[in-house]
Amino acid sequence: MEQTKITVEALINADKNKVWDYYTKPEHIIKWNFADPSWHCPSATNDMKVGGIYNARMEAKDGSFGFDYVAVYTEVHKGESFVYAFEGREASVVFKEQNGQTNVSVTFDPETQNSLERQQQGWQAILNNFKNYTETN
Repeated sequence: MEQTKITVEALINADKNKVWDYYTKPEHIIKWNFADPSWHCPSATNDMKVGGIYNARMEAKDGSFGFDYVAVYTEVHKGESFVYAFEGREASVVFKEQNGQTNVSVTFDPETQNSLERQQQGWQAILNNFKNYTETN
């Protein structure tokens, strides 16, 4: 049985180099990597190479809950795309320039605890935060 994948996308009003940097550099990741304003990402590390580790700390601002989002890169095409594995699942991120803007497309394997719709909404909210941060900084 083929597993369903979920894709979220955003068209960012910035060139591909800026979008790549803001998506992959820890000093930027901590500014946008959360789905809801009651959460934040107080720390992040990112070793952008095959076998490299991505680690982002996600926490509720009130301290009631938090977790480390950890992934290992399986493919990296600098400035273009990457694929990573996490919790037995996989996600890919593709950057395509379109007339001075950049389309970011994230496709991921869903987990089984939450509905597909809720997962799509959560990942889209994070990508929307990224779009807003990138376009205003």
